[in-house]
Amino acid sequence: MPTIEPGPNATLADPTDAGARAEDGTALAPTDTAPAIRKRPKPGERRVQILQALAAMLELPGAERITTAALAARLDVSEAALYRHFASKAQMFEGLIEFIEQSVFSLINQIAARGEAEEKDAAAGQRQAGRLVAMLLQFAEKNPGMTRVMVGDALVFENERLQQRMNLFFDKIEASLRQCLRPLTDAGGSATPTADAQVLASLLTAFVVGRMQRFARSGFKRLPSEYLDASLARLLG
Repeated sequence: MPTIEPGPNATLADPTDAGARAEDGTALAPTDTAPAIRKRPKPGERRVQILQALAAMLELPGAERITTAALAARLDVSEAALYRHFASKAQMFEGLIEFIEQSVFSLINQIAARGEAEEKDAAAGQRQAGRLVAMLLQFAEKNPGMTRVMVGDALVFENERLQQRMNLFFDKIEASLRQCLRPLTDAGGSATPTADAQVLASLLTAFVVGRMQRFARSGFKRLPSEYLDASLARLLG
Protein backbone atom coordinates (compact mmCIF):
# COMPACT_ATOMS: atom_id res chain seq x y z
CA MET A 1 0.00 0.00 0.00
CA PRO A 2 1.35 3.52 -0.82
CA THR A 3 3.43 6.16 2.04
CA ILE A 4 2.74 9.60 0.87
CA GLU A 5 6.08 11.37 1.08
CA PRO A 6 7.78 13.60 -1.53
CA GLY A 7 10.36 12.24 -3.91
CA PRO A 8 10.67 10.20 -7.09
CA ASN A 9 10.94 7.05 -4.99
CA ALA A 10 7.79 7.80 -3.04
CA THR A 11 5.63 4.73 -2.68
CA LEU A 12 2.41 4.27 -0.75
CA ALA A 13 3.18 2.10 2.79
CA ASP A 14 0.86 1.39 5.66
CA PRO A 15 1.36 4.07 8.37
CA THR A 16 -0.49 2.19 11.10
CA ASP A 17 1.22 1.26 14.35
CA ALA A 18 3.11 -2.07 14.23
CA GLY A 19 1.47 -3.35 17.43
CA ALA A 20 0.80 -2.82 21.13
CA ARG A 21 3.73 -2.06 23.39
CA ALA A 22 4.41 -2.31 27.13
CA GLU A 23 5.28 0.71 29.24
CA ASP A 24 8.99 0.03 28.73
CA GLY A 25 8.51 0.10 24.96
CA THR A 26 8.85 -3.65 24.37
CA ALA A 27 6.33 -5.31 22.06
CA LEU A 28 3.57 -7.23 23.76
CA ALA A 29 3.21 -10.84 22.62
CA PRO A 30 -0.30 -11.75 21.45
CA THR A 31 -2.31 -14.05 23.70
CA ASP A 32 -5.17 -16.34 22.88
CA THR A 33 -7.27 -14.95 25.72
CA ALA A 34 -6.89 -11.24 24.99
CA PRO A 35 -9.51 -10.00 22.49
CA ALA A 36 -8.25 -8.00 19.51
CA ILE A 37 -8.62 -4.29 20.13
CA ARG A 38 -9.20 -2.07 17.13
CA LYS A 39 -7.18 1.08 17.60
CA ARG A 40 -8.66 4.45 16.84
CA PRO A 41 -6.53 6.20 14.19
CA LYS A 42 -4.57 9.24 15.29
CA PRO A 43 -5.75 12.67 14.02
CA GLY A 44 -5.04 12.91 10.30
CA GLU A 45 -4.01 9.27 10.03
CA ARG A 46 -7.32 8.11 8.57
CA ARG A 47 -7.07 10.71 5.80
CA VAL A 48 -3.65 9.34 4.86
CA GLN A 49 -4.98 5.78 4.95
CA ILE A 50 -7.82 6.74 2.61
CA LEU A 51 -5.42 8.33 0.11
CA GLN A 52 -3.09 5.35 0.34
CA ALA A 53 -5.95 2.96 -0.36
CA LEU A 54 -7.15 5.04 -3.30
CA ALA A 55 -3.66 5.17 -4.83
CA ALA A 56 -3.23 1.42 -4.31
CA MET A 57 -6.57 0.68 -5.99
CA LEU A 58 -5.53 2.78 -8.99
CA GLU A 59 -2.67 0.34 -9.54
CA LEU A 60 -5.11 -2.54 -10.13
CA PRO A 61 -6.42 -3.62 -13.56
CA GLY A 62 -9.68 -1.94 -14.52
CA ALA A 63 -9.24 0.77 -11.90
CA GLU A 64 -10.31 3.65 -14.13
CA ARG A 65 -13.56 3.96 -12.16
CA ILE A 66 -13.32 3.58 -8.37
CA THR A 67 -16.45 3.94 -6.26
CA THR A 68 -16.54 5.15 -2.68
CA ALA A 69 -18.28 1.87 -1.79
CA ALA A 70 -15.28 -0.13 -3.08
CA LEU A 71 -12.86 2.20 -1.33
CA ALA A 72 -14.76 1.89 1.96
CA ALA A 73 -14.81 -1.91 1.62
CA ARG A 74 -11.04 -1.98 1.10
CA LEU A 75 -10.57 -0.01 4.32
CA ASP A 76 -13.28 -2.00 6.15
CA VAL A 77 -15.18 1.16 7.05
CA SER A 78 -18.51 2.66 6.05
CA GLU A 79 -18.88 5.20 3.24
CA ALA A 80 -20.04 7.65 5.90
CA ALA A 81 -16.64 7.24 7.57
CA LEU A 82 -14.94 8.36 4.36
CA TYR A 83 -17.10 11.46 4.18
CA ARG A 84 -16.11 12.44 7.70
CA HIS A 85 -12.62 13.11 6.29
CA PHE A 86 -13.40 14.19 2.71
CA ALA A 87 -16.48 16.07 1.56
CA SER A 88 -16.46 14.22 -1.78
CA LYS A 89 -14.49 11.76 -3.88
CA ALA A 90 -13.19 14.75 -5.83
CA GLN A 91 -11.52 15.95 -2.63
CA MET A 92 -9.81 12.57 -2.30
CA PHE A 93 -8.38 12.92 -5.80
CA GLU A 94 -7.34 16.47 -4.96
CA GLY A 95 -5.36 15.01 -2.05
CA LEU A 96 -3.47 12.77 -4.49
CA ILE A 97 -2.91 15.68 -6.87
CA GLU A 98 -1.51 17.78 -4.02
CA PHE A 99 0.95 14.98 -3.24
CA ILE A 100 2.01 14.87 -6.91
CA GLU A 101 2.44 18.63 -7.10
CA GLN A 102 4.39 18.93 -3.85
CA SER A 103 6.66 16.01 -4.71
CA VAL A 104 7.42 16.99 -8.30
CA PHE A 105 7.86 20.73 -7.84
CA SER A 106 10.05 20.19 -4.78
CA LEU A 107 12.31 18.02 -6.94
CA ILE A 108 12.27 20.56 -9.77
CA ASN A 109 13.51 23.17 -7.30
CA GLN A 110 16.33 20.81 -6.28
CA ILE A 111 17.28 20.29 -9.93
CA ALA A 112 17.28 24.06 -10.50
CA ALA A 113 19.46 24.62 -7.41
CA ARG A 114 21.91 21.99 -8.63
CA GLY A 115 22.02 23.71 -12.02
CA GLU A 116 22.78 27.04 -10.38
CA ALA A 117 25.70 25.50 -8.50
CA GLU A 118 27.25 23.96 -11.60
CA GLU A 119 29.57 25.58 -14.08
CA LYS A 120 27.63 27.28 -16.86
CA ASP A 121 28.37 26.14 -20.39
CA ALA A 122 26.47 25.58 -23.62
CA ALA A 123 25.19 22.19 -22.42
CA ALA A 124 24.09 23.30 -18.92
CA GLY A 125 20.46 23.80 -19.93
CA GLN A 126 20.51 20.50 -21.80
CA ARG A 127 21.67 18.62 -18.71
CA GLN A 128 19.10 20.33 -16.50
CA ALA A 129 16.21 19.59 -18.89
CA GLY A 130 17.35 15.97 -19.14
CA ARG A 131 17.37 15.61 -15.36
CA LEU A 132 13.89 17.10 -15.13
CA VAL A 133 12.47 14.70 -17.73
CA ALA A 134 14.20 11.72 -16.09
CA MET A 135 12.84 12.71 -12.66
CA LEU A 136 9.26 12.90 -13.97
CA LEU A 137 9.44 9.49 -15.60
CA GLN A 138 11.08 7.92 -12.55
CA PHE A 139 8.36 9.39 -10.34
CA ALA A 140 5.71 7.88 -12.62
CA GLU A 141 7.45 4.51 -12.61
CA LYS A 142 7.61 4.41 -8.80
CA ASN A 143 4.00 5.58 -8.39
CA PRO A 144 1.84 3.73 -10.93
CA GLY A 145 -1.47 4.75 -9.36
CA MET A 146 -0.43 8.41 -9.44
CA THR A 147 0.45 8.02 -13.12
CA ARG A 148 -3.20 7.22 -13.88
CA VAL A 149 -4.11 10.48 -12.18
CA MET A 150 -1.45 12.50 -14.02
CA VAL A 151 -2.49 11.33 -17.50
CA GLY A 152 -6.18 11.73 -16.65
CA ASP A 153 -7.26 8.08 -17.02
CA ALA A 154 -8.46 8.03 -13.41
CA LEU A 155 -10.23 11.37 -13.78
CA VAL A 156 -12.48 10.63 -16.78
CA PHE A 157 -15.66 10.23 -14.70
CA GLU A 158 -14.68 12.73 -12.00
CA ASN A 159 -15.15 16.48 -11.54
CA GLU A 160 -13.83 18.46 -14.51
CA ARG A 161 -11.75 20.72 -12.26
CA LEU A 162 -9.46 17.79 -11.46
CA GLN A 163 -8.43 17.39 -15.11
CA GLN A 164 -8.02 21.15 -15.41
CA ARG A 165 -5.65 21.05 -12.43
CA MET A 166 -3.56 18.32 -14.06
CA ASN A 167 -3.51 20.33 -17.30
CA LEU A 168 -2.12 23.26 -15.32
CA PHE A 169 0.44 20.92 -13.74
CA PHE A 170 1.86 20.03 -17.17
CA ASP A 171 1.74 23.69 -18.25
CA LYS A 172 4.03 24.43 -15.30
CA ILE A 173 6.29 21.51 -16.26
CA GLU A 174 6.57 22.94 -19.77
CA ALA A 175 7.38 26.39 -18.37
CA SER A 176 10.13 24.87 -16.19
CA LEU A 177 11.61 23.09 -19.21
CA ARG A 178 11.47 26.28 -21.26
CA GLN A 179 13.39 28.10 -18.55
CA CYS A 180 16.03 25.33 -18.55
CA LEU A 181 16.38 25.39 -22.34
CA ARG A 182 16.58 29.13 -22.99
CA PRO A 183 20.37 29.27 -22.30
CA LEU A 184 20.88 26.35 -24.69
CA THR A 185 19.08 28.08 -27.55
CA ASP A 186 20.89 31.34 -26.75
CA ALA A 187 24.25 29.58 -26.93
CA GLY A 188 23.27 28.01 -30.24
CA GLY A 189 23.09 31.42 -31.85
CA SER A 190 19.40 31.13 -32.71
CA ALA A 191 17.70 34.25 -34.04
CA THR A 192 14.59 33.26 -32.08
CA PRO A 193 15.88 31.62 -28.87
CA THR A 194 12.65 32.11 -26.90
CA ALA A 195 10.53 30.49 -29.60
CA ASP A 196 13.04 27.66 -30.05
CA ALA A 197 13.08 26.99 -26.31
CA GLN A 198 9.28 26.92 -26.30
CA VAL A 199 9.15 24.40 -29.17
CA LEU A 200 11.65 22.08 -27.49
CA ALA A 201 9.94 22.40 -24.10
CA SER A 202 6.62 21.50 -25.72
CA LEU A 203 8.21 18.49 -27.44
CA LEU A 204 9.75 17.21 -24.19
CA THR A 205 6.47 17.66 -22.31
CA ALA A 206 4.63 15.68 -24.97
CA PHE A 207 7.31 12.97 -24.71
CA VAL A 208 6.82 12.76 -20.92
CA VAL A 209 3.02 12.60 -21.18
CA GLY A 210 3.23 10.00 -23.95
CA ARG A 211 5.55 7.77 -21.94
CA MET A 212 3.26 8.04 -18.90
CA GLN A 213 0.18 7.19 -20.97
CA ARG A 214 1.84 4.14 -22.50
CA PHE A 215 2.90 3.00 -19.01
CA ALA A 216 -0.64 3.32 -17.63
CA ARG A 217 -2.39 1.81 -20.65
CA SER A 218 -0.02 -1.13 -20.92
CA GLY A 219 -1.00 -2.20 -17.42
CA PHE A 220 2.32 -0.78 -16.18
CA LYS A 221 4.35 -3.15 -18.36
CA ARG A 222 6.01 -0.59 -20.66
CA LEU A 223 8.26 1.36 -18.31
CA PRO A 224 8.53 5.14 -18.81
CA SER A 225 12.33 4.95 -18.48
CA GLU A 226 12.68 2.55 -21.42
CA TYR A 227 15.60 3.69 -23.65
CA LEU A 228 15.53 6.99 -21.78
CA ASP A 229 19.16 8.05 -22.26
CA ALA A 230 19.07 7.29 -25.98
CA SER A 231 15.74 9.08 -26.37
CA LEU A 232 16.98 12.20 -24.57
CA ALA A 233 20.12 12.21 -26.69
CA ARG A 234 17.94 12.34 -29.81
CA LEU A 235 15.57 14.97 -28.42
CA LEU A 236 18.18 17.24 -26.88
CA GLY A 237 21.09 16.36 -29.23
